Amino acid sequence: MNDVNLKSPTQEIVVDEVFPHAPETIWKTLTSGALMARWLMEPHGFSPVQGTHFTYQTKPAGEWDGTIHCEVLEVVPNERFVYAWKGGHESNKGYGSRLDTVVAFTLTRVPEGTRLRLVHSGFVTPTNDTAFHNMREGWRKVVPNLGNFTDGVH
Repeated sequence: MNDVNLKSPTQEIVVDEVFPHAPETIWKTLTSGALMARWLMEPHGFSPVQGTHFTYQTKPAGEWDGTIHCEVLEVVPNERFVYAWKGGHESNKGYGSRLDTVVAFTLTRVPEGTRLRLVHSGFVTPTNDTAFHNMREGWRKVVPNLGNFTDGVH
């Protein structure tokens, strides 16, 4: 297989954290709409089922109305959760430019609890550089705090 990328170069955000919780607990925090609303944003129309389309709403920018369109791409309970993350508008520069990315969470049981690895990939350089930098900082803040939203999850 040839790995030559004929498109624009892309970047990915990677955040790796270990939580003192079982994978099942972290999984529920990642895949419960009510809990997602507490640590990220409220998902509209969400269900952790492959093929489900849902949205998040954030701050509008330029021609973009702030709607993030998502589709659940992969669900392996307690192990892997992947969804498309699309938004922005072609006419925008910087924040709010067209975004067609993928968010993948991988959970691995470790002696300390659960290793959670987030990979948010597909940021096109240089078009998505502003979104990449802003979202990298955002993910670096919210992922380490995920463990704070596990209260009452069994």
